[in-house]
Amino acid sequence: MLGPILATEFLKLRRSKITWLSWLAFAVMPLAAGLFMWIAADPERAARMGLLGQKSQLVGMAADWPSFFTLLIQEAGAGGMILLAVIASYVFGREYSDGTAKDMLALPVSRHWFAVGKLAVVFVWFATLTVLFLAEALLVGAALRLPGFSLPLAVSSGGDVLLAGVLGFLLVPVVTWIATLGRGYLAPIGFTIFMLLMGNILGATGWGKWFPWSIVPMLAGMAGPRAEVLAPGSLAVVGLTFVAGVAATLWQLRYADNAQ
Repeated sequence: MLGPILATEFLKLRRSKITWLSWLAFAVMPLAAGLFMWIAADPERAARMGLLGQKSQLVGMAADWPSFFTLLIQEAGAGGMILLAVIASYVFGREYSDGTAKDMLALPVSRHWFAVGKLAVVFVWFATLTVLFLAEALLVGAALRLPGFSLPLAVSSGGDVLLAGVLGFLLVPVVTWIATLGRGYLAPIGFTIFMLLMGNILGATGWGKWFPWSIVPMLAGMAGPRAEVLAPGSLAVVGLTFVAGVAATLWQLRYADNAQ
């Protein structure tokens, strides 16, 4: 039954406005990073532009590829996790807000296939956005003619962006459980924002490597010094969070009927 479920979910995706809005949201980030590079390339011009220029000087930002990739990793880390929460909340929560959950749960199909199909759609959707994000970033950097480009740097930084995306996706099943538990969009998005705030706070402490929502900010350098290599324990925590989230989502769909 997975094939028809996937076909149906992708058809919903193609006809939804949020698909294009999510791309627009992700497409703005490389442009924003490019703007910072453009400002940092000329300190005098940056000073004339006011606070934005002053901020770029204060952080000692250099207009080169290493700094550009650092910004991209940070954007993909925080922005990616929020966007993933929005996507997952939409894919799972729309059944309740649109009043179609009762129809979905009444179909003669094992309910775990709906969870598997929807998670697959979230993964493909976000993976596509991430690849487009990297492609756009390379075009923006080339257009700005930033110095310091090298293939090893591009591969390493691109790998960190992809790793941040994978780790963010592994936290998604907890969000989908909140979406099915709360039967809508707001609860999972609010949960994710709160967890990101906690993650940034705990990331500056020794507990960050054990808190799932601190691990991506630590990788991106948003919660203290950037973690070039994640500890095996941190990866295990994210993996266990994924398993627990999938189990909770499956349990919720299997035993909690919709009373619409």
